[in-house]
Amino acid sequence: MSMNLQQAASISDLREMARQQLPKMVFDYIDGAAGEEITAKRNREAFNDVHLTPNGLVDVSTRSVGSQLFGSKVAFPVVIGPTGLNGAFWPDGDLALARAAALAEIPFVLSTAATANLDTVSQSAGPLRWFQLYMMKDRGLVEAFLQRVFEHGYDVLQLTVDTSVSGRRNRDIRNGFTLPFRWTMKNLMDSAVHPRWSFSMLRSGVPMLRLFEDIAGAPPQGATISDVMQQQLSSSFTWIDLGWLRSRWKGKLMIKGISSPTQACQAIDAGADGLVVSNHGGRQLDGTRSTIEWLPEIVAAVDGRTTVLVDSGFRSGIDIGKAIALGADGVQLGRATLYGLAAAGEKGVLHALDILKSELDRTMALCGARSIIELRGRLEKLNSPSTTRSAGD
Repeated sequence: MSMNLQQAASISDLREMARQQLPKMVFDYIDGAAGEEITAKRNREAFNDVHLTPNGLVDVSTRSVGSQLFGSKVAFPVVIGPTGLNGAFWPDGDLALARAAALAEIPFVLSTAATANLDTVSQSAGPLRWFQLYMMKDRGLVEAFLQRVFEHGYDVLQLTVDTSVSGRRNRDIRNGFTLPFRWTMKNLMDSAVHPRWSFSMLRSGVPMLRLFEDIAGAPPQGATISDVMQQQLSSSFTWIDLGWLRSRWKGKLMIKGISSPTQACQAIDAGADGLVVSNHGGRQLDGTRSTIEWLPEIVAAVDGRTTVLVDSGFRSGIDIGKAIALGADGVQLGRATLYGLAAAGEKGVLHALDILKSELDRTMALCGARSIIELRGRLEKLNSPSTTRSAGD
């Protein structure tokens, strides 16, 4: 049964709208993860074992979810994180995400795997524009590209470090999801029963990895999306090499894919200005801990020396509140805003952000917190979660 956008009360509702709008191979690319998707499930399950503490008889009539990231004010402590192939979910998907982030007054992170070129996205993005980098094999190309990115006003760089090889994503293999799209009879029939998506692809053209094309000079192709990415990525980049990148990037540098206190401290020692505690939404190594389990140990290890963001599995403002209570400076979104994008484009992204912001505000009020800072520590304990059930980011 379909619903309109205003009836969508939760991110789960937007997920269902996205599932109805997209062919299976495209929805599974957003929704799927690596292997048997154990880590993706665990990302969601682990939130159940973080218990916020309600606190009544507190004057919360005046409160604010506003915060700061790298000295810039944000409307609430959320970032639209880097996601690839967004043009397959909605025409000009990268632009829709960038515009929504600007309207919501939060940062937008442009992915190396974007389907729009740098100039076009830069015209749509607001002042809080960040860029995500996959380290390429050709450092000369990387260096030239970093210069272009900085000149376009991207002053925060996120280096993704958990992609030395691509995760094996079984749904994509089963669906034959490739670049360019490989049209089988099964995929054609599925597209025919999703006419809105099919017509939009006919009008806008098949999405390609335009930024990769800008960097490498030719659009990459492969048997799966993972194969496409692997053609370009370096598998030999190490902590020693990180100094090379730090010396060539003029802005703030974040390391995305941190999964232990040791790695967090190494990143700080290498000159990183921030971290993203991440398991890539379960899309890389299957069988790891959830990020919300890693978070308290990493926060304790860095001890306020750097900005700490966390991603993977966030579906509500309550989830965001739990991360803030555990010490994160903010949450980076992936699937949550992509479900909104696939459901209704820019309006859907804004609706997803409105849901999350409203839920976070209510969570703060019910915990007796009038500000993001006051939400810190408003929880009971973190237990070991079970390891089965719902799908994750």
